[in-house]
Amino acid sequence: MPDPIFAHPRLAAVYDTFDGERHDLDAYQEIVAELEAAEILDVGCGTGCLALRLTATGHTVTGYDPAQASLDVARGKPGADRVTWTDTLPDGPFDLAVMTANVADVFTTDDQWHTILRDIHTRLRPGGHLVFETRRPEYRVWDEWATGTEAHTRDVPGVGPVERRRRLTGVHLPLVSFRYTWTFPGGDTLTSDSTLRFRDRNELDDTLAASGFQIVDVRQAPDRPARERVFLCQKPF
Repeated sequence: MPDPIFAHPRLAAVYDTFDGERHDLDAYQEIVAELEAAEILDVGCGTGCLALRLTATGHTVTGYDPAQASLDVARGKPGADRVTWTDTLPDGPFDLAVMTANVADVFTTDDQWHTILRDIHTRLRPGGHLVFETRRPEYRVWDEWATGTEAHTRDVPGVGPVERRRRLTGVHLPLVSFRYTWTFPGGDTLTSDSTLRFRDRNELDDTLAASGFQIVDVRQAPDRPARERVFLCQKPF
């Protein structure tokens, strides 16, 4: 079940405003060009920022996300008719599957992680690639979250000023939990609780190999150097 931050209509509608300029997606566009991928599966596509960028440059993209409210936002954007949007994992085959931002970290159990890796592997063509980023546990970003509790207010088009706060609610490694609280014009408040799993390099290497992937390269995330890794993996021919 997706977290309310993605699945609640009012929260999905303000997500992009708080997420800001998605400069992290520049690196994914470069990787897509590097791999010469034509048919792409965007796993956990959310409000469709990457999918829309890629279709604008001529790629065929399927955006998959179980959060219907996020898909509704994506479908309302210019160019959305060029993307196939779905809340169920499509069959493929695809040249490339991507998981941007924290998508890989939301699979908190071993079964969930192994299942999504196997499902993606099945849907890739031989020689196809999986590219995803994941937070590095040794950086201990949750220490920053524990102290960074200040409010952030954004003027959301069609809504007005909305305030958001984040509070760390639990650290039970490899799981880290936090709560977002939004205050809307008029005083309405909504909350969303989330938990991420911080996998170390050894666990990632082992689970990718067990799912049939070969690791081609591991890079630093350009927008968060030393904080996150970007994995380029391949399904063997």
